[in-house]
Amino acid sequence: MITVRDATEQDAAALMEIYNHAVLHTTAIWNEACVDVPNRITWLQDRQKAGFPVLVACQDDGAVVGYASFGPWRAFEGYRHTVEHSVYVHPGYQRQGIGYILLEALIAAARASALHVMVAGIEAGNIPSIILHKKLGFEQTGVMKEVGTKFGRWLDLTFMTLALNTNQPSR
Repeated sequence: MITVRDATEQDAAALMEIYNHAVLHTTAIWNEACVDVPNRITWLQDRQKAGFPVLVACQDDGAVVGYASFGPWRAFEGYRHTVEHSVYVHPGYQRQGIGYILLEALIAAARASALHVMVAGIEAGNIPSIILHKKLGFEQTGVMKEVGTKFGRWLDLTFMTLALNTNQPSR
């Protein structure tokens, strides 16, 4: 059974392992540099200080098998009701519904925070991620051609959005 909880600094090594695998082997992250445990601790602390969730998916034995978070979509004040999220699952646990569980929990956290829209930026060739997002109600809103590069090739970026709340914006 998988449980979802808030991440702690003790999860930093697992977060690092999952992140670095994505850096080295996938186009899910368009970074090329691996990180260390202190980097993940700082990242976690920064997210939490800013009021953003970092959730981990754990097995019965407590092992972290995935994580998810959201943060600002763009830095300008007018976008303060919109967030962009990330979901990463350990390679040995992919396609077992863990991404769905994490994203569902992240959506609930965003709704509880009275946010308006959640944005997904997905490498256009990542069909499993696009399907996952569609299952949870995201709509494709555009594709930006060749805006990134990794592994010596140009990458297209698919944008998907989910309306979270119909609340009116605060001023």
